[in-house]
Amino acid sequence: MRVPILLILFALSLLPIPACAQDELRVAAAADTQFVLPQIVAAFEQRTGKKIGTSFGSSGNLSAQIQSGAPFDVFLSADTAYAQKLVDSGFASADSLYKYAEGKLVLWVPANSQLDPSLGLNLLLAPEVKRIAIANPQHAPYGRAAVAALEKSGVYGAITPKLVLGENVSQAFQFVSSGNANIALLSLSFAKAPGANGKYWLIPENLYPAIEQSAVVLKNSSHRAAAYAFLAFLRTPEAKMLLQKSGLAPQPLLLPSAPAIGEKP
Repeated sequence: MRVPILLILFALSLLPIPACAQDELRVAAAADTQFVLPQIVAAFEQRTGKKIGTSFGSSGNLSAQIQSGAPFDVFLSADTAYAQKLVDSGFASADSLYKYAEGKLVLWVPANSQLDPSLGLNLLLAPEVKRIAIANPQHAPYGRAAVAALEKSGVYGAITPKLVLGENVSQAFQFVSSGNANIALLSLSFAKAPGANGKYWLIPENLYPAIEQSAVVLKNSSHRAAAYAFLAFLRTPEAKMLLQKSGLAPQPLLLPSAPAIGEKP
């Protein structure tokens, strides 16, 4: 089956970056970029010869790790607020703050499920829906968006006892894939991921605040030129196309002030 392989890849991607990878550019990234970021990294590495190590998790947890001294160079947050907070508190460079994408929220079930997600959020009230997986709203932007959508649609109070919380959208996805939940509210990027093998309904964007995703270069980075070059690459049509295909809506225009690939700011 494809799902167990996908779950193994999830677990491997969450392992810490090896301490010996001193020459790698270290990127901490929101879990919803777990499938597209490796493609962007591969394209960047091929073009520049620079190596990148990635670590995925919830934006809140990654932000806390950075403030505790985690040795990352770049942070790709699923919530601009976390990136801005790092700037405001002196952990990230203000001139590097860049909104690279906007996330979308979906209702997702495996392909073999009898549930029809196109029925919308009222489906969650059905008695056959026993458990609903979402990311933890305390530190995961998609979890907060899910709660907002449930509240605005008027079903939150009734379905609260059914909720199971994952550390991030990746774990919420795993809960449903493994049969520990019937349905999940998660990112479009996971619904469109290779091997996801499911059905989804795009939750109307007027039900939740925009999931604006931003990147920053961290001030303690020992690879600042490479870090800025990577953010410049995120602005290129090649990277934007990959983001678009993955379900993350990128910024529509190149920023004229972006430094060239490999150029030190």
